[in-house]
Amino acid sequence: MNRRTQRRLAADLGLLFAAAVFVLPLAWVVLSALDAEANLKVKVPGSLTFDNFDAVLVDDVTFTPLLNSLILCGGATALVVVCAALAAYPLSRYRSRFNRPFLLTILFATCLPITAVMVPVYALFVQVDLIDTMHGTIFFFAASGLPFAIWLMKNFMDGVPKELEEAAWTDGASSFQSLLRIVLPLMGPGVSVVTVFSFVMMWGNFFVPFMLLIDPAQMPASVSINDFFGNRGQVVYGQLAAFSIIYSTPVILLYVLIARRLGGGFALGGAVKG
Repeated sequence: MNRRTQRRLAADLGLLFAAAVFVLPLAWVVLSALDAEANLKVKVPGSLTFDNFDAVLVDDVTFTPLLNSLILCGGATALVVVCAALAAYPLSRYRSRFNRPFLLTILFATCLPITAVMVPVYALFVQVDLIDTMHGTIFFFAASGLPFAIWLMKNFMDGVPKELEEAAWTDGASSFQSLLRIVLPLMGPGVSVVTVFSFVMMWGNFFVPFMLLIDPAQMPASVSINDFFGNRGQVVYGQLAAFSIIYSTPVILLYVLIARRLGGGFALGGAVKG
């Protein structure tokens, strides 16, 4: 066995190990959801059952928290995409001595952990009467996800030739019209990436809604999943696994719906010629 074959074998074994690390937890979730006597072991159920799904498919356990999650994450994601596009456009199209400091500030805000600002944010929300409100949580979700969204959107927007907008300006279009009708349609993959990234980051966020929401009826699924953990270390593993599968479904559906756009490029065609 020559050295090249040994390196390839070592790389294959490393990839198989990494795949096993990711596959085993997923296998546990799927198998435990169908096992009436599920525990922490990855094992094939003695007999398949859907009792775990029947136990969690009720309003107060699954449907209401999922609806709350869709309202929170969907509203915040829409707000992030709109604000990021409007903020990234002047950063991409106009040169100013303030562009670089502003981008560096955005980068710093991206690296700032949410836990570092939650105490003053909580105090602020109490003062302005936004604590335990869905719209207040949506605003904070959007504000926390906006810096990185602006950074991503600006980089994607740089790939759209400015000559296309200049042609539209010659025909009488405004900057806002060229943004809506030329830039955003051409950078569809970039908008899709920002949408998926923002939604996924908010969907799995436990700390923010746990701190800002008090009423159990408003809690999203990322917080209500904590109810499956008992007070004395007792966990209903089968129901937890079933709920985890249902909880992951909206993110998977979102990715499937826009996967085609994620794999595409900028549809410039022959619009710009030298």
